[in-house]
Amino acid sequence: MINFMKNLGLVTLVLLIVACNNNTSEKLVLTGSSTVAPLIMEIAHRFEQRNPNSRIDVQTGGSSRGINDIRKGLSDIGMVSRSLISSEQTLVAHVIAWDGITTILHQDNPVKALSRAQVRAIYKGEINNWKQVGGIDADIVVVHKAEGRSTLALFLKYFSLANKDVKADIIVGDNQQGLKTVEGNPLAIGYVSIGAAAYEKINGAGIKLLAIDNIEATLANVEKGIFPIARPLNLVTQKNVSPLAKRFIAYAQSAEVIDLIKQQFFIANHAKK
Repeated sequence: MINFMKNLGLVTLVLLIVACNNNTSEKLVLTGSSTVAPLIMEIAHRFEQRNPNSRIDVQTGGSSRGINDIRKGLSDIGMVSRSLISSEQTLVAHVIAWDGITTILHQDNPVKALSRAQVRAIYKGEINNWKQVGGIDADIVVVHKAEGRSTLALFLKYFSLANKDVKADIIVGDNQQGLKTVEGNPLAIGYVSIGAAAYEKINGAGIKLLAIDNIEATLANVEKGIFPIARPLNLVTQKNVSPLAKRFIAYAQSAEVIDLIKQQFFIANHAKK
């Protein structure tokens, strides 16, 4: 009987050790771009299903946060919706998809197009009434992005604007805030991800996407390489990364997630011309 109890105790101990090992999970923390985050959340969910012991924590805050957190060791992977700049060349960018940026108006705004010069003048406050660009006699509500957003940086660069010169009425953070603000105000103008805008529009959002330099703001034009404000969607790391981070990045770049990329209205990296 004593031997039986000893053996039972030994078996119980082994089972407990096995159970603990089975419950051990590997974790990745990703922070950064609100443009990239919804796609990564979908990819992470599928990755976790295929890797039950892995946990992926996705947090937003802008591309600048993604870069800063990687540098400070606060995250494993940064989500950055732009190319790396010269001061960031010690980091490594892994492209997972492509997107564009365009201006948006409320769907009831009669203005059908704006030139590059007109958009620049609107954001500098030199044009402040829709009547000046073929719309109704009403003040323009300028919706601008908060600091740290790559959408902001690319918009300013393309339209040759300094952030200090922008006369904004409303400051928003992520794409969803920008979309909801313009949808809720017939006099507003904003700028967002083409992918995010196209996704919301097809799901009934009351917005319209404006062409840039007479090139329609479509995913097809981003894919062809002819849309003027296109950008890569990156996962950014230090040069040395964990095995789990390597596996996740490889998965995010694989053919297994192309359907998720398309569902989020982005262009898969291999399809970009």
